[in-house]
Amino acid sequence: MPVPRRTVSAKPVVPALPPALLGLCLTVFAAGAIARDAAALWLPHLDVEGRFGNKRNIGEADLFLPLAQDARTLYFANVRTRFDNESGREGNFGLGARRMLENGWNLGTYGYFDRRRSPDTGFHYNQTTLGIEALGPDFDLRANAYVPVGTRTHDLGSTSTVALSGSTVQVTTTTREERSLQGFDAEAGWRLPIFDSEARRQLRVYAGGYHFSTAGITVEGPRARAELAFEDLGWFGRGTAFFVGAEAQHDETRGSQRYLSVRLRVPLGKVDTPRGPLSAQAQRMTAPVVRDVDVVTQSHVASRQIETATTTANGQAFTVITSADAANAAALNSALVTAGNGSTVLLSGTFNTTSPIQMLPNQTLTGALTVRSPSGQTATINTGAAILATNAIRTMEVSSGGTLSGLTLTNTFSGGLGGSAVLVSDGATNIRISDNIISTVQNGANAGIGLSFGMNTSGMVSGNTITVTGSGAATTMTALAVTSGNTVLTVSGNTLSASGGASNYRVWSQAGTVFNPGSTGNIRGSGNCNGTSASGSLVFTDNSHCP
Repeated sequence: MPVPRRTVSAKPVVPALPPALLGLCLTVFAAGAIARDAAALWLPHLDVEGRFGNKRNIGEADLFLPLAQDARTLYFANVRTRFDNESGREGNFGLGARRMLENGWNLGTYGYFDRRRSPDTGFHYNQTTLGIEALGPDFDLRANAYVPVGTRTHDLGSTSTVALSGSTVQVTTTTREERSLQGFDAEAGWRLPIFDSEARRQLRVYAGGYHFSTAGITVEGPRARAELAFEDLGWFGRGTAFFVGAEAQHDETRGSQRYLSVRLRVPLGKVDTPRGPLSAQAQRMTAPVVRDVDVVTQSHVASRQIETATTTANGQAFTVITSADAANAAALNSALVTAGNGSTVLLSGTFNTTSPIQMLPNQTLTGALTVRSPSGQTATINTGAAILATNAIRTMEVSSGGTLSGLTLTNTFSGGLGGSAVLVSDGATNIRISDNIISTVQNGANAGIGLSFGMNTSGMVSGNTITVTGSGAATTMTALAVTSGNTVLTVSGNTLSASGGASNYRVWSQAGTVFNPGSTGNIRGSGNCNGTSASGSLVFTDNSHCP
């Protein structure tokens, strides 16, 4: 027996809409349907608001969409977007319900999902907002709760500072983070009896407060505001409204904030013209939902760690010598010997001396040092250390491989004695003298030198301020002196000045001196050039040079 055929009618395949798009379509469809329903009491509208404050200005667009309604009940959706002139951005997406009671009160509740871009860090935060309200003919009550969801904390990184405690270098590492805060606010309002209760103009004043907190952060304070509302504006038509407001709040964390605001409501959809005006109670069913304008965020110190640093940034051990531990030249020289060849020594304090300080070979003597903590944090300490000599033939003598940096070095002469502030020993090579303040003052009948290089020396001189000043019978004042040949130097970024003597030289160089390429960027002070070189010149920023 033949099998009967079944005829199957072809049906077009309709692709499924994404849920978000489907929801949006349904919302728009519902809003359009309500707008077309001549019996609908409450229609969609768009509010546009500007707030002008003492700390920032805020712009807002507020879309109010009735979803379902009867004579006393309204279900609605509310979408808000907000921005300010500090790069803050926020969106609120809410659903709510309001019901008119026979005693003249409107009761409402609502919930929002909020997303904010922090203006300080650019991070994004989410929260839920739940609120209740009671809007009466003369009094209003509102309360909102704010609960962060998702990622509540963003790391802002760590910073390290360093300080000297006695002869110990301590590194303090502070880690900061930004957090979204949970909290609540509430307010009570009163309609000032200036206008009739059914009038389309009403003035209300409100007082309340807010409290937000998390992880030891608290933001709380009072808030007060006033609002003057104009409903059904004659020049715009039915369903329009205009609000003028003023608001002030204060908390210890953010200080005082004050705003003046204007808000314009534009109805979306055709208003049923023959329909009589809504009562004041019915009109308030579409009053703006009042809540905090921000997802509240604050940055704070998440942790603070104090460690003792014993190595430089590159892992080398260092020694601290304070002026309290080395009260004179003999004590300081002894401490340098104890530190040893190739050591790094951090000086702290003011050292007064009448005889020279002698550095050891390959030794670093400094008042500024980048150190590393046991956890790997680095920070730079600058002690401002100074060595002040009086009538010493020299303040400091630098040996081969030595580094002298970050110090104030002076020598003051009188009574016919003379010398230098810093001397590089004969035969000392690969030396580095950088970022020092070097000065010599000659008050007697003799010469004075700031920085002097001996025979067969080499090195780099950079970032120093070298000043030599004479008075009275002072003879030859020289900022940088190369006293014999066969010296190879790179001299860059220094300020050189000599004055007050019978002869004053910024630079005095012997014939065998070599100034390497890169001896540039020096600042020309007072004094002249003297001498020659085997090759090269020390160049100043005004394009003059020595020799």
